[in-house]
Amino acid sequence: MKHVIHAEWTKFRTVRGWVVGMVVAIPLTVLIGLLGPAGDSFHCAGPNGQKCAGQSPPTGPDGTPVFDSFYLVHRTLTGDGAITARVAPLTGAEPWAKAGLIVKQSTRAGSAYAAVMTTGGHGVRMQYDYTEDIAGPVNARWLRLSRKGNTLTGAVSADRGHWTTVGTAQLDLGSRVEAGMFVSSPQHVERTQSFGDITEDGYPTSATTTFDEVTTDGEWRTGWHGTAVGGASEVVTTGMTEQDGRFRITGHGDITPIVAAGLGRNVENALVGVFAGLIAVLVVATLFATSEHRRGLIRTSFAANPRRGQLLAAKAIVIGGVSFVVGVVSAALSIPLVAELEVAKGFFLFPTSTGTEIRVIVGTGLLFAVAAVLAVAAGSLLRRGAGTVTAMTVGLVLPYLLAVASVLPAGPADLLTSVTPAAGFAIQQTLREYPQVSASYTPADGYFPLSQAGGFAVLCAYAVLATVLATFALRRRDA
Repeated sequence: MKHVIHAEWTKFRTVRGWVVGMVVAIPLTVLIGLLGPAGDSFHCAGPNGQKCAGQSPPTGPDGTPVFDSFYLVHRTLTGDGAITARVAPLTGAEPWAKAGLIVKQSTRAGSAYAAVMTTGGHGVRMQYDYTEDIAGPVNARWLRLSRKGNTLTGAVSADRGHWTTVGTAQLDLGSRVEAGMFVSSPQHVERTQSFGDITEDGYPTSATTTFDEVTTDGEWRTGWHGTAVGGASEVVTTGMTEQDGRFRITGHGDITPIVAAGLGRNVENALVGVFAGLIAVLVVATLFATSEHRRGLIRTSFAANPRRGQLLAAKAIVIGGVSFVVGVVSAALSIPLVAELEVAKGFFLFPTSTGTEIRVIVGTGLLFAVAAVLAVAAGSLLRRGAGTVTAMTVGLVLPYLLAVASVLPAGPADLLTSVTPAAGFAIQQTLREYPQVSASYTPADGYFPLSQAGGFAVLCAYAVLATVLATFALRRRDA
């Protein structure tokens, strides 16, 4: 097998056009990626490269960008303690409007917290540190949030007699925390889509509810006072009134991780040019398989090695290995170069760990490699360069472009990126989907319907199937 691979490698490197095509794929990927931020009219950098005021959102304890804006009625708790209250239903509010009890490390936006709450349309929840969400009963009148050491426990009751634990969280908040009652109400967003264009219209909302029969246990300091965490709203009125132990609180804002890609740039934005580089790779891979058939040279190859399946495997190994290197280099150059340009223009960059960037870079290499193997197999089946390139573009690249360019509605876009080879682009995905956040989770927003591994598995399945069929066809056909 080694001598067959060496022979195929020799064929590849001695054809200048194939080598040039692979090399061109690298700057093509990078340049298309740079066109996005370079052509964007947005610019928000100061004279020394500083971001504009308010451009970067607060970040949670794990570095996740977050919304952290609500109205808080609180006291200082030192050590262990608990707060219990009855909460009136949130009627007519946004589905993810929240009213409940919270223990927060401080009133600084982005600080660690745990909360148990009722919502406008999603029942009772316990949420903590922005990313974690535990569902409880649909309805409950009484809420309790207790702290013992680093353990925070949320519980609910219908009659204050029988309590049901919703969830627990292990958080090191320090000895002194702010705890009490809160209300929030997120922006109302209506999303409309027309061909090639997605628009969002929205308006700020507020929610109001009443807390009564409020009791506290433990070492509490100071009296109750109100704070608009994240800053007071300029468009809606928030605050609280107290009478005879009844707290009427109006809040605005949200306490969630940020998922809307439009609020910043992420790794996927830097790799928007991958489709262009991939087309170049597919053309070279196709010609690598079809040129010998077109010129009749395949007879010489079969005479030298009658094991036709082995010959196809050698072609796949060579072109797959070269394509992997091209994909890795393309992604490794695109990510920092595009990010540098985005920072220069004042965009907020979603934080990405080094490990995630390495996974995406290697994943891009695997995407190129498996796509090239698919093209070689398809070329061996069809034996026509133009037809194979067209089939590969229509089956792999076009569905991806239609999905991410918002040309198609969400349903068809999800379907195309689930059942076609374009599902393989999911291997580049870095954004996390949160069930407790209502947002547009579509390929156009950076969210593929399949996981990274699932989408890549679909592409691999196409490559395996095509290779099996091509092997069978080579053995059945004359040269």
